[in-house]
Amino acid sequence: MDLLKYILLGFIQGFTETIPVSSSGHLMIFKKLMSVNVDYGTIAILTNFGSLLAIIILFWDDIVKIIRGFFKYLTKKDEKSKADYKYAWMIVLGCIPAGLMGLVVSYFDLFDKIENNIKIVGVSLIITAVLLFIIRNFKGKKDDSKVGIKEALTVGCFQILGLFPGISRSGSTIVGGMTQGLKRDTAFKYSFMLYIPMSFAAMGLEIFDLKIDFSLIGYYIASVLISLVVTLLVTKWFRKIVNNGKLIYFSIYCFIVGTLVILFLK
Repeated sequence: MDLLKYILLGFIQGFTETIPVSSSGHLMIFKKLMSVNVDYGTIAILTNFGSLLAIIILFWDDIVKIIRGFFKYLTKKDEKSKADYKYAWMIVLGCIPAGLMGLVVSYFDLFDKIENNIKIVGVSLIITAVLLFIIRNFKGKKDDSKVGIKEALTVGCFQILGLFPGISRSGSTIVGGMTQGLKRDTAFKYSFMLYIPMSFAAMGLEIFDLKIDFSLIGYYIASVLISLVVTLLVTKWFRKIVNNGKLIYFSIYCFIVGTLVILFLK
């Protein structure tokens, strides 16, 4: 039964991490609904690591291309690599707003009083629903080459919303990209290019809170592997949904779940 608990938590994390429904919010809901005796903080860090590995695997070719292009242009001024060089800097720029805000939030413990408030999760899910509803019919024309300073900073500012307990990071950044006229797949890709460094940074801050019980190593590994595999499969599925302009389904889901949380959970 204990193994099933960890597998279930890995599944919840993997299924909700990359789709616009807030993985942290769903873990809080699960915690309220189920009496599960586990260290949620440690499990969240470990399963987030599983999701991060999945995103790196999924975007491996893009990551390698961008890094190679960056250093090729930096050292040889190869014009063919200039677009990748610029895109790499736009990733850095897009991370700055949420990165700075994340440091402020962490240093001053700004979310201490609300991070375990389930009603906040409900409100946040409704906010996510509204954002997704607003851009439901958006279909931009800008590709990767058109991601500039304005687009990067706008998406970066939207990413700040993802720091708030219960608001989806992927949802807010994709919304930010689409409001700037990015193509659906361009907004999707840029969102997850930002996710990778932001996730590494968050893990760096959280690793000091990691409390490993070595008697549970097998359970931890199972949870991380489930999170990795499910994240990989769900993200591929989510990409198709974004490209088909079907984000309205997630808007409806977030609105319903958010309302139920506000009405029935304490």
